Amino acid sequence: MINATGNRMTQEIQRQSRMAKRIADKQVQISTGKRLQRASDNPVATTRIADLARSQANDTARAANISLGISLTSQADVSLRQMSNLLARAKELTLAGANAATSAADRGTIALELASLADEIDSMASAKAANDQPLFASGANMAIRFDDNSIFAPVPTRAEVFEVGGVSITQTLRDTATAIAAGNMAQVAAGNTAVDGAINHAADMIAAVGLNAARLDRLNENSAQRAISTAEERSSLEDTDLSAAIAELNGMTLTLEAAQAAFARINRRTLMDFLS
Repeated sequence: MINATGNRMTQEIQRQSRMAKRIADKQVQISTGKRLQRASDNPVATTRIADLARSQANDTARAANISLGISLTSQADVSLRQMSNLLARAKELTLAGANAATSAADRGTIALELASLADEIDSMASAKAANDQPLFASGANMAIRFDDNSIFAPVPTRAEVFEVGGVSITQTLRDTATAIAAGNMAQVAAGNTAVDGAINHAADMIAAVGLNAARLDRLNENSAQRAISTAEERSSLEDTDLSAAIAELNGMTLTLEAAQAAFARINRRTLMDFLS
């Protein structure tokens, strides 16, 4: 009987120790906000959390690329629209220069303004983006990965934007300015036609950049939704439900305190009490 009583006491001590450990674990879960403290707590969930963490890291990098792409297309759109406005002014000037009634002095003024417009467009071609890289690449444009299935260059190259048929737009403006100053009407007429082509080309480039910008906006929305879904799934696996955890902790604490009180009362009884 004494051995049986000793065994029961040992078992009760072990039960209370296990309960105390569960209480300690629950306190850690509440203080850290994390339900899983070690892989052994739930190996399947731990593996999934690791996968989600890698996915979140990839999504963060791709979100940064999307943000860069949006910035590049926005800056390019502003530059292209400015160039379009300058070309519209160039068209007005070439029409005035083609007018036989225009005086030599006025033709000289027109030529100077056309050359100035060419200088402004050259400055746009050399503009740098926020990342301190050329906005319009002078060579092959570097494609950027925005997600698993989307890799493209958000902005056209310098040649694609500022050349028409292999001839730079600014060279066309300068040649037309020279023809106007010299009164060479045949070359002025050719320049007038070339400016029309440049205006249409600028409109095409604005449309191309706009399409890329719209595509990036959609990718950005998808990325944001994916980030929310991933974070929610990870939280459901990893984070502590504080309300439930606190209620569970309180219940376990009361149970342990009651068990300890009962054990203390039993432990105070003498051998004669057990034998009687």
